[in-house]
Amino acid sequence: MRHGKKFNHLGRKKGHRDALMLNMASSLILHKRINTTLAKAKALRVHIEPILTKAKDNTTHSRRTTFSYLQNKEVIKELFDVVAPKIYDRPGGYCRIIKTGFRKGDGAETAMIELVDFNDVLKAKTATTKAGTRRSRRKSNSDNAGVASTAAAGTAAAVAATAVAPSIIEDAKSEEE
Repeated sequence: MRHGKKFNHLGRKKGHRDALMLNMASSLILHKRINTTLAKAKALRVHIEPILTKAKDNTTHSRRTTFSYLQNKEVIKELFDVVAPKIYDRPGGYCRIIKTGFRKGDGAETAMIELVDFNDVLKAKTATTKAGTRRSRRKSNSDNAGVASTAAAGTAAAVAATAVAPSIIEDAKSEEE
């Protein structure tokens, strides 16, 4: 029975699961984005978030502690030299999981897990969105009625403008002559 067991065992024994998490964490740090199944991505997020938090403190002790989890000098160097300075100000939530559909062979739900601060396309998009004005999330019925009346008024003004436009053009031609 699995009473009180909170994490996904992923259908593997402990040693196999630890090796899987170690390899996936190393790949995520090196490549900043990996594609996997949704269950593995969720398990990896739980596994790697504390490691990334520890990496923000660049001391010998934290390097040794993270090395005990990752077991790769190149990954530790990448983590402390490239990743940690970018995530230093972030209070948590270093990873993003995006569902990508279903695998053709077995129908498993796939996902892409990536480090949030390394997606330059999405970061540029949110920067332009935040520059705009703040909008309310919900409109009441009175607001909807007001929108409808202003839309009708705008349509009437557009019709009036098109009716006036030919006379303005004729006036402009007569002034040129």
